[in-house]
Amino acid sequence: MTFSHLAIVMPAYNEAEGIRGFIDEIRDHVSPLAARVTFVIADDRSTDDTAHVFDDVADVDVQTQSANRGHGPTALAAYRAGLASEPDLLVHVDGDGQFLGADFVRLITAAQSTGADVVHGVRDGRTDPWYRKALTGAVGLLIAAASGRRIPDVNTPLRAYRPAALRALLDAVPADVSVPHVHFSLAEARGGFDVRYVRVASIPRRGASASGTMWGRAADLRLPPKRLRQFAIAALQEVWTLSLRPSAPLRSIRRPISDD
Repeated sequence: MTFSHLAIVMPAYNEAEGIRGFIDEIRDHVSPLAARVTFVIADDRSTDDTAHVFDDVADVDVQTQSANRGHGPTALAAYRAGLASEPDLLVHVDGDGQFLGADFVRLITAAQSTGADVVHGVRDGRTDPWYRKALTGAVGLLIAAASGRRIPDVNTPLRAYRPAALRALLDAVPADVSVPHVHFSLAEARGGFDVRYVRVASIPRRGASASGTMWGRAADLRLPPKRLRQFAIAALQEVWTLSLRPSAPLRSIRRPISDD
């Protein structure tokens, strides 16, 4: 046993088909690593039964957001809700279930053995459409040029954070940003955070429908949809304004002196 309290947090939108099985799989693998494991789901006003899948499950807290705001703000809401439970370690993952429970053990074990501020799960075998992979690669090159080093999988949603490190990031990042993990990765590289990387498997989204994704299922889309193109442009503008330009407000984030 390594931690007294481990919090697993996830943003979710229309993931009723697969999210319970995903959490059951995570729980089965990580329960031996902590005296207490809790789950927090930030539900982005799903139109399916995501908000009620866990009505009979004691260790899962579903917090329905006041409005549908998209992935970035909902991920930040999940982080904040998880921190409020005062865990020793907090793990974030998206609710679409594109990871294996066994890899959570590797992520958490790396955080424990190294004492790192954050451990990133670097995705192998991604099944996303080519244009999403291309977008991720382009953002990665941009961030590498800005930070002076390459960051593998700059936007990975699977991350394990020490509370003090996460708090320093959350206190600086606006609650409405669309790509918080890109900002986090850049701030961690610039601000002296101790970051470690663990390679993890990336699997297809759990559940049969396309309603849980913003862009549709990979097999059905051969060209970038208009919504994704618009999102990518807005996200790049956001990253430039908040993190990249010389006077960007997030350039001043620094690693906290000590954890709590």
